[in-house]
Amino acid sequence: MQKRVIVLCYRKIIDIRSVKQWDKLVFESTYLEFKMQAQNFSHGTAYTSYADLLRNVPNAQRLTGMVTPSVTGYIQQLGGIMPDVLNNIGRRFLTFSKFQLEIINSDIHDKDKHQVAVNFYSGPLVWHDTIDNYLLISEDMAENQLSAENDSMPTNLMQLQPYVNISSLQYLN
Repeated sequence: MQKRVIVLCYRKIIDIRSVKQWDKLVFESTYLEFKMQAQNFSHGTAYTSYADLLRNVPNAQRLTGMVTPSVTGYIQQLGGIMPDVLNNIGRRFLTFSKFQLEIINSDIHDKDKHQVAVNFYSGPLVWHDTIDNYLLISEDMAENQLSAENDSMPTNLMQLQPYVNISSLQYLN
C-alpha cells in the first residue's frame, strides 16, 4: 500500500471582530505596521486602501512582506502549535513548520476595514484513512522510529473544518 504524505494549511482570518486575545494582538500589530509602511507608497497620492495601492502604485505588493515582521513574536508565542485546530479529544496537536501572512484588506484611515490571514503549514503528515469527516493522521516517522510495541505509531483523529486544506499530497512506496 502506498503511503500518502500530506501537508495541511490552516488559514486563520483576523479582523476587527476577532475576540481571542492573540488574534487581537495580531490585528493591532499588523494594522499599525500597515499604516506606517503604506505611507511609503501612498505619499503624494489619494490612495489609502490596500486594494487601491496594489492597483495603482508600483511595488505595493511588497507591503505584505513589510508587515510580516510585526507578527513574528506572536507566532513564536504559539510554540509551533497551530491555533484553533483540535484533535477529536479537544487538544491542540498540529505543529506548523512555516507561516505566511496575507493582507486581505486594509485602509490607512479605516481600522474596521483591516483584515489579515495567517496561513500555517504543517510538516509532513501521513494520511492513514478518512473516517466519515475525520482524517486519521500521524507525523511522518521513519520505520526505525516506530514504537517497539507492535510496530505502532501515535495518531490523531481530526475533524475536517473550515479553513483547513490539504496543501500538498505525495504518494510514497
